[in-house]
Order: sequence, then structure tokens, then C-alpha cells
Amino acid sequence: MSEKKNSFSIKNWSQDDQPREKLLYKGQATLSNAELVAILIGSGNKSESAVDLTKRILASVDHNLSALGKLSIKQLMTFNGIGEAKAVTIAAAMELGRRRRGEDIIKLDKITSSASVFEVMQPLLGELPHEEFWIIYLNNSNTILQKQQLSKGGITGTLVDVRLTLKKALELGATALILVHNHPSGNLKPSVADKQITQKLKIAASSLDIKVLDHVIVTEHSYFSFADENEM
Repeated sequence: MSEKKNSFSIKNWSQDDQPREKLLYKGQATLSNAELVAILIGSGNKSESAVDLTKRILASVDHNLSALGKLSIKQLMTFNGIGEAKAVTIAAAMELGRRRRGEDIIKLDKITSSASVFEVMQPLLGELPHEEFWIIYLNNSNTILQKQQLSKGGITGTLVDVRLTLKKALELGATALILVHNHPSGNLKPSVADKQITQKLKIAASSLDIKVLDHVIVTEHSYFSFADENEM
């Protein structure tokens, strides 16, 4: 009887199974990042346990979960033992974490500064590997009526439809707009194209008595405001 009981001791479980049991007996907060990711992938390869494999993956991104979330499926699959299914599982878990963080942030319904624009939009744009252009539609009290993705493009840039932007503004009864897009490179300096689209939208909107209050460039950790820098 004692021999049978001993065979189920944690120290006798395979290393791949230990993270799961640790979570069950001690709670998820006690697990390291590597152990949590190991649970996702389930098994390692012929020479590494799931925990050792995930330690190696995390080491490749300096143990930064945000950086892990930016790895593509193809990049994850370069690690021996990570096939398409495991790579997709990791990517899905990272995306869920990003969305949860966005939901946990206090939901602002009013824009009072460029900092509040960053607080609202960083969870949506800050960690994306590609560029997206969004419009925040406001009423005359600067209360957010709607946030809308206008376009999605590659890292080199994105196209913006001015007519679609203003059509939506009229439908919502918006009196002001804030333009927002991200720079996946982390570079906060506005490009010539960024400046051109700002002026193009500003001029077009003014003909309808709609103000373009700001254009904010978002990166993972910071932002650039055209209004703050007197470039509106």
C-alpha cells in the first residue's frame, strides 16, 4: 500500500506533469512563467522536458512576456518540439492575456489629454506587430462616442480613407475626432505620410465643422502627440 502511494508522489511524476500538479495543489500564482507555458504545450522534445523547452523559448526573448507575445507562429515553430498546434496555443494564450489587460484598465469615456488617449488606445495598439489606424469619435463634451479601426496595414504604413472617416462622424453626430495609429518599430517620430494625412483629415473635417483635435502615435511604452508638439 505504501509502495503504491509513493509511486504517486510529486517527486516521481515526470517533469512535464509537475507544473499541472503544482497548479492544482498550490495555485497558479506559484508557477513560474516557464511552468505556465509548459502547461500550454504539454510536452517537450526528445532531449528536453516541456519546462526546459519553455525556459529556452523565454530566454530567447529575455524572459519578457510582451516579447513572447510578439513572436509569430513561424518564429515559435523554429524551436525543436514546437509544432504548429503548440505555436497556435501559445499565440492564443498571449492574445487572451493582452485582451484581459485591456479590459482590466479603467474604461475612460472622456478624453481630457493626450495621456488619456494613450491610456485608452495602448492596450489595443501598443504591442501589435503591424500598423493600424484608428479614429476616436467625440461629442462636444469630448466624450467618446466610438473607437473605430479605419485601416490595417504592414509595418511600412497604412492607407486611410478620409471619406469613410467623415461619413462615420456624421452618422454618429461627432463634433471632433482624434487620429491614432501605432508604430510597431517603437520610433515615435512622425513620418511625412503621418503629417500629410493629419492635415488632409483636418482640412476635410473643417468643411463639415468637425475638429481634428489631435493625432497620437502609440508605441508599447510611450506616445507622440501632434497637439502637444504644436504640429496640428
